[in-house]
Amino acid sequence: MNDLCTEIGYKSINHAGEELCGDHIDIVDQENNSMIIVLADGLGSGVKASILSTLTSRIISTMMAAGMSIEECVSTIAATLPVCSVRGVAYSTFTIIHIINNQTAELIQYDNPLVVMIRDGEPCDYPMTERTIGGKTIYFSEIRLLEGDVFLTMSDGCPHAGIGLAYNYGWKREDIADFMALYAKAGYTAKVLSTLLVDECNKLYGGKPGDDATACVVRVRKRVPMNLLFGPPSNRDDADRMMSLFFSKGGKHIICGGTTSTIAAAWLKKPLVPKLDYSANKDIPPTAEIEGVDLVTEGVITINKVLEYGNDYLQNNDSYETWGYKNDGASRICQLLFEEATDINFYVGRAVNPAHQNPDLPITFNIKMNLVKELSEVLTRMGKRIKVSYF
Repeated sequence: MNDLCTEIGYKSINHAGEELCGDHIDIVDQENNSMIIVLADGLGSGVKASILSTLTSRIISTMMAAGMSIEECVSTIAATLPVCSVRGVAYSTFTIIHIINNQTAELIQYDNPLVVMIRDGEPCDYPMTERTIGGKTIYFSEIRLLEGDVFLTMSDGCPHAGIGLAYNYGWKREDIADFMALYAKAGYTAKVLSTLLVDECNKLYGGKPGDDATACVVRVRKRVPMNLLFGPPSNRDDADRMMSLFFSKGGKHIICGGTTSTIAAAWLKKPLVPKLDYSANKDIPPTAEIEGVDLVTEGVITINKVLEYGNDYLQNNDSYETWGYKNDGASRICQLLFEEATDINFYVGRAVNPAHQNPDLPITFNIKMNLVKELSEVLTRMGKRIKVSYF
């Protein structure tokens, strides 16, 4: 087993005037660090295109996850989906990226813009073989993965951006590849890369997209562990065991909560130094410092803000400019968990904080536990490996 992992991010914009997107992405995790990513582009736009793309991606991802061949997938799609009365065809275009054991990527492409591969910060060619299945030309590729590889798959709404406005014939695939290579070289996450591309397409459309546009980015990177300690243990006698386990783990260490940081400082025999700087974000309590700890923050209020940013990150990522470059506790946790970490270990104390029993405060023990649960679910949806240990 290697120490590589794949990071996936995607974003879509709808055709102007349509409530539903005609593109759809499905991701199916498999055993042995393998997964199937399908981007389907339904013909046309609106409700009909949304139904076509959703069914196409679901059928392909489910059948491939069950080990069935692409021939069976295509024939099933053709037999299952309704035929478009205008175009006379029964299914949408699609792109499949099959990651196998975080070592190999299989690309299967039908009539979407060809996948852009960026390696060592530069767009590069990759081998393709052509096969005809059910009268359709489908391209197959098999690529050995290297750290830093980026694969960009998109619907045709991306290269169509700017037709008649910024460009006579749209935004060429080669130009998109060069545009994205600059950001890929800078080390942006897959989610940020997809957001940058789709936002640029929206600008080229003048804010009124003439087609649904979707970008899905797969980025290959090394695993990065991260550890977060939140709350003191319910039994004071467990404090030493909790701290020992927390600090014995490799990777960066984040401590959230005033009582928790006090216990950690005592265990480390290092001073806890508050940083009374509210200038970064007045809504977030200030951070502190302990030698040997990468980040020390307040607890519930800060984690609640991280959860808010996390939910937005999974949607349109509109708040990225709010937390992506700031230095308050919540922003720094987001930078570490969302962008840097791949494997996150939570160490959660079940002790009830007396300060939270004030009836004037909307904070309870259950809220604290729910925050951990919800944040774990959000991070899992980002593709992170999560382990939660309670004390």
